This record gives sequence, C-alpha cells and structure tokens, in this order.
Amino acid sequence: MFADFLKRLTDPAPAQLPDTDARLALTALLVRVARSDHDYSGAERSRIQGIISSRYGLDDSARDALLSDAEALEAEAPDTVRFTRSIKGAVPYDERLAVVEALWKVVLADGARAKEEDALLRLVANLLGITDMDSAKARKRVEG
Repeated sequence: MFADFLKRLTDPAPAQLPDTDARLALTALLVRVARSDHDYSGAERSRIQGIISSRYGLDDSARDALLSDAEALEAEAPDTVRFTRSIKGAVPYDERLAVVEALWKVVLADGARAKEEDALLRLVANLLGITDMDSAKARKRVEG
C-alpha cells in the first residue's frame, strides 16, 4: 500500500517531504516506539491520538484516518535505522525535535518506561540528529 511512499522516503537523497507525508512518517514513528515493547496499549494509542490532534489541528475523523494509515505504514516500513534516517533527510530539525518530545509523551503514557522503549527512543533521537541533551530536555518538559 505504501510502496511508492517508502521508496521516495528511503531514496539516498530524499527531497523534503510535503506536509501530509511528513505527518504520516512522523506518526508512524510514534507508533513504532509505542509498539517497541510489544504492548501497544490503549493509553499509548490515546496519547498518539492527542498528539496528532493538537499538533496538526485535526478533527476526530482526520486524526483516526492518519493514525490508521500510520499504523499500516509502520508495519510495512523498513528497519528502524533506515526508516528514521530517511525521516532525518526529509524533515526539518525543529519538526524532528518536536517529534522526540512527542515520542517521550508516548513512552510515558502508560506510566512505565520499558527498557525497550528507552533504548529505541535513544536510538531514534540519535538517528534523527537530536542530541542526548536535547532529548533529555524534551523528556523533562514532558515529565514536568
């Protein structure tokens, strides 16, 4: 379903993504982190819904459609390293930093920080070009 999208995203020199494609890729990344501990909880899904509703100004119908597409994309996307590196090349830094903060919201949504989620978030932040310090600041903003 997403073969053309993934081909463009994983091109060796991807062009900056149009807004709708960036939303889809970034939401799929939220889903990937939520699924990393093999427990994609209702709390995590609800948190992702809230993030994409407020971040993109979506009504419930548009939000649910985006999340459904992102869940499907995440299932088809290549390994996390290739997928995340592709996003780095196609999405501006400030958007990537905002996504790291959103990822922390998802990781902390169920009240527990699973070691799988922590490890994946560290990897993803690094692959997105976000420093450990910026990621830690994002986590503190979420916790505060």
